[in-house]
Order: sequence, then C-alpha cells, then structure tokens
Amino acid sequence: MTNAASSPSKADEAAAAIHDPTHGSFPLTREGRVLFWIAVAFSLYQIGSAAHIINLPSQVVRAFHLGFLVLLTFPLVAAMTGRALPVRAVAWALGAAGMAVAFYQWWEYVPLIQRTGFPLTRDIAVGVVALITVFIAAWVIMGPALPIISGLFLAYCLFGQYLPRPLNHRGYAFDQVIDHMAFGTEGIYGIPIYVSATYIFLFILFGSFLERAGMIKLFTDVSLGWVGHARGGAAKVSVISSGMMGTISGSGVANVVTTGQFTIPLMKRFGYRPAFAGGVEATSSMGGQIMPPVMGAVAFIMAETLGIEYYEVVKAAIIPAILYFASAFWMVHLEAGKRGLMGLPRSELPSPLRALRESWYLILPLAALVYLLFSGYTPLFAGTVGLSLTVLLILGTTVALGLPNTVLRYVFWIGLGVVAASFFRLGINVILAAVVALILVNVFIAGGRDTLAACRDSLAEGAKTALPVGVACAVVGVIIGTMTLTGVANTFGQYIVSVGQTSLFLSLVLTMITCLILGMGIPTIPNYIITSTIAGPALLALGVPLIVSHMFVFYFGILADLTPPVALACFAAAPIARESGLKIAMQAIKIAAAGFVIPFMAVYTPALMLQDGGALTQSIGFWPAVIYIVFKTGLSIMLWGVAVIGYLRADLAIWERLLAAAAAFTLIAALPATDEIGFALAAAMIGLHWWRTREQVPPAREAGE
Repeated sequence: MTNAASSPSKADEAAAAIHDPTHGSFPLTREGRVLFWIAVAFSLYQIGSAAHIINLPSQVVRAFHLGFLVLLTFPLVAAMTGRALPVRAVAWALGAAGMAVAFYQWWEYVPLIQRTGFPLTRDIAVGVVALITVFIAAWVIMGPALPIISGLFLAYCLFGQYLPRPLNHRGYAFDQVIDHMAFGTEGIYGIPIYVSATYIFLFILFGSFLERAGMIKLFTDVSLGWVGHARGGAAKVSVISSGMMGTISGSGVANVVTTGQFTIPLMKRFGYRPAFAGGVEATSSMGGQIMPPVMGAVAFIMAETLGIEYYEVVKAAIIPAILYFASAFWMVHLEAGKRGLMGLPRSELPSPLRALRESWYLILPLAALVYLLFSGYTPLFAGTVGLSLTVLLILGTTVALGLPNTVLRYVFWIGLGVVAASFFRLGINVILAAVVALILVNVFIAGGRDTLAACRDSLAEGAKTALPVGVACAVVGVIIGTMTLTGVANTFGQYIVSVGQTSLFLSLVLTMITCLILGMGIPTIPNYIITSTIAGPALLALGVPLIVSHMFVFYFGILADLTPPVALACFAAAPIARESGLKIAMQAIKIAAAGFVIPFMAVYTPALMLQDGGALTQSIGFWPAVIYIVFKTGLSIMLWGVAVIGYLRADLAIWERLLAAAAAFTLIAALPATDEIGFALAAAMIGLHWWRTREQVPPAREAGE
C-alpha cells in the first residue's frame, strides 16, 4: 500500500501488539533471524506434507505441526515483547520441549499404538510435558481465557467424580486422562489440530502469498473505483474490500489490522465518526469469516466434523453472507445520508478496470480455488493447487517482465499455463519442477532476487500468522477430549432440549448467550468447537437441521468478537480509529444487526441457508420458500437499519423509528400472523414517511458534522 493512510504509526503498532503479541516483523537480531528461518522451515514442512513429498502417518503429521507451533511461539513472543535474557532462555527451553514431544511421537509411533491404553511411565511424562507446553503457549499468545476454560475441563476429568449429581462422572485415573489427552486423536491431536495441520495452514499461506503479491491493493483499488464516488463511498469501500479480503483470509482481527490501516483513516477523513468508522471495519472484517468461497478456518472444521463436503458449508453460508454485507452496506449508506457525507471526487479515484487489467492474473488462483471447491475436490487438494498457482504466478511474472518482447511473454505464459494444467494429470512433481526452474531463473535476472525474497518472507509470515490459530486448535482439543471421555456434553444438551420442549426460541437464546460469553476472550475456532459440541446435538434433537445448528453457533461465535465487553475485533480497530474500543463495539453491534437476525430466521426457515425443512418449505415448496425468506429477511434488515440510524429519505421522527423497529421484529418470527403484521407495519411506516417527506429536500451538511 502506497497511500499514506495505510501506513501504521508507531502508536498503532504498539497497540496492535496488545491484541497480538506476534504483530509486526521478525526482530532484526540474530535470534530474530533464527526464528525467521524456523518459520520458513515450518511452512516448507507443511507444504511438503500437503504435497506428499513428506509422507508421515496422520498422528505424526499432527505432532510435528504442534511441535513447530510450540517451538516458534515461545521464543517469538518473548523476543517480540522485549523480554529479558533469562525469560527468553526459558522460552527456548519450552519451545524445544514441545518439539521434543513431536520427535517422541515419531520415534515411538508403532510402540505407542501397540500399548494403547497401557502407557508407560515415560509416556505419561511426555504427555504431561505436551499438555503443559500447549497450555502455556496458549496463554502467552492469546491470553488467559481459553487456557483457563480448557484447564477447568481438564480438572473436571480428574476430579469430576466429587461433584454432585448430575454433574459427576465415574472417575478416571491420572494416567488414563493423560493418555487420552496427549496421545491418540481425541485430545490435543484431535480434529481441530488435524484441520489446522492441513487445510487451515495452507489457506493462511495462500492468503499470505496473495497479500504479498498485491491482492490487498487490487481489492482496495477496485472497491474505490466502484463505489468511492457514491454517497458515503469511503465506508462502502471498507465493506467491499473487507468482504473481498475474506476470500483469502480467515482471521477477522487480521483483516482489521490490514485493510483497516487504509479504510478507517479514509472514513474519518470524509466525516465518519471514529467510533462508527471502527465499527464498520470491525463488522466487515469479521464478516470475512462467513464469506465464501474460502471463509474462515471454522468452515473447514465444520465440514470435517459433520463429515460433509466443503461446498455444502459454502452453500449454506452464501445467502446469509450476502445479506450480512448488504446490511453493513445499507447501514453506512443511511449514516452517510443522515450526516450528508458525500463520496470522493472521481478524479482522485483509481480506475477499477485499469486495476483489473494490471493485476487480473492475481484472480486466477482464487478462481481455480473456487472451481475446485465447488467441483467436490477436498479443501487440501484445492488449497495445494491454489498455493501452487500463486507461487507460479509470482515467480513467473518477474521472468516474463524480463523477456525482450510481447510475443515471447505470451509464449511463456501459455507454456506456464500448460504446465499448471498438467498438475491434474501428472501430479505435484510437475509443479515442483516448474517452481525449481523458475527459482533458478529468478536468481540470475533483474528483480528476481527481490521476488524470491518476497516469497521467502511470505513463507515466514504465513507461519507466524498461523500460530494463534494452531495453538487454539490444540488447547481446545482438551475440551473435546473431556466431552468424549466423560460425556459431560449430554448434561448441558439435555437441559437445552428440556427448555426447547417448552420454547425453541428460549433454547436458541440460551445457545446464543453461551456463544457470546465464551467469545469474551477466546477465538472463533474454539468458541465454535465448544458450543457446537455442547449445543449442536441438542438443537438437532429439537428438529433443527444439523448444518443450520452449526451455522447458528458459527455466527454467534463470530459476533462475540464484536460484542462488549471484550469485542476483540473492535479493540483491534481502536488504535487505528483512535477511539474507545467499547464505543466502537456499540457501533459494530448496530452495523452487524443482520448477523443477529439471520441465524434465528434460518432455524425457523432453513431455506435461508438452502436447506430442506421447515413449515414454509412444506407449504409452498423449496425455491418459493427461498425467495420469500430472502425477501422477508432483507426487508427486516432494511427496517432495522432505518430504526437504528434514524434516517431514510430524511431524519425519522421517534414514532417512525419505533414503527420500523416493531415491523422488523415481527418479521423475524416465522408465524404467518406475525408476517402479515410485519408487512402491514412496514408498508405503513414506509408510506407515512414518504408522505411526510415528499416535498422535503434534505439540507446539505458539512462532512464531519
């Protein structure tokens, strides 16, 4: 980004580090260089594993993935937070201990299988080391909330037999608990770390390469050229560019601190209040996790957990995601109208067509990724292809620019395209050979070494970005292990079912509150895993389709990062907006209203997520139900925005805002009578407001008023 608004100040960098202790570049010291190359080695190991260059059993793949995470986390956090030498020495010792556990799993792989259920003393010692390092790593990189929650579950395994009924269990020996949690595939090496070691890491790396290649600039230029001139264009740019970034980045907070460095100052410059600007960016960035085709890491975990194809998750998410971003777009449009905030002069805006002409090739890996995901290929295969194509494009672009004429460039790109296409028939070795050849060529041509350095930096940055996600996946495995060992999920699930027999709505509210409370300090991934494990089966028992119940939990896990008092995404936006994180969170809740409405409407009418089921589908058919529920949801979102912002064609009177809110609320319910009332109230509100303002011309207001 060359725009000055996109350059973070030292204060912004320091504040961002509070939310992410690994924020920023690797330290420019000898220790920093060692950590940098460990990160590069981590990424190369993951690529080799995904491409089957390195063939190891699944358990060992998970163990080395976690070993690298721990090895890198401790010394990197210590170095980047400026700890004293003794602390850094302890950090290296803890990191080495974590990697030693991985080597133990590799060396003892067959013997460990043979003595499953009968661990030796040394196995228990290694298991204790594994758990301790994972818990401490989670604490240092994401704070105390998740380790404490997971620790309580671990304590329940060890001492739960002393609790009163119905919370107690039969009791488990210490060695049985350690064996269950630290070996096999139920505890820290469960499904979450498996997904982290395969899909998630590859897609983070994919996003890192695309960002390094200029994808953020492409998204921003296209967004600016498309809507920058419209009313409130600066905020609309934020919504669109953050939504686009969601296709290559699964982290909402990461989106805030990347696109937000440009969009928040831009919104403030053109008159948006700092709190509102921060709220727009936080809401849009968190929405990236529900925006197909890539979505966030949770989507891959959901597909693996439910045993369904990834495109089924995408299918369920597509309409809600569009409505979510349409809602944010509508909110900023109304806010701009209320405050008279006009767009940017066209002369100052980049041309979207020119941006696409100059960087269209960056879209090719993304297009290939979408095609493969929707064609039924596994996310691992699709991610490997997407990453391979991105690397070929980055390396090939420098080579092509060095060719003497246009004809040779066309021939080169056609040849490289044929090589890339041969991947489907001849396998990964063809791509690897092409990458090696391009690397060698780049060593000897002008600008080639800079390109190689950018690729190397992308490998390191991708590994660093994956640390909090991977560590969270490991420590949350303790919670899943507790569920499978003790069956405690049944207790909470039975309570939800008992409440649901009286009122499904109350069960949904209880589940929502659980998600929001858990979200006060833990990332979306563990939040989803915990609540889906507990509440998913209960909602299924109440007749909610399985994928809809998981999407319900997914949505509120995301919204937890916008909800006070923690609101992690909002506090990440605070130093950029130079405003209180709580004030930003209050604005984000208003802007993200659709996120609170859509999950409830989807439970009562699953057609909103393109799923069968529900009374409406049975009465009028599937596609008519889809059209009806999308229209009704869109209308309720529009009315809610009008009520919250207090503006439509002009400022609304109090009675108009109350009427709009009442209409929006009644449309959320799934009963025919409430629908009729809602449509009638909506027609009355819109009609009366139009009549009242038919001759009123809104006065022009100064930007920033």
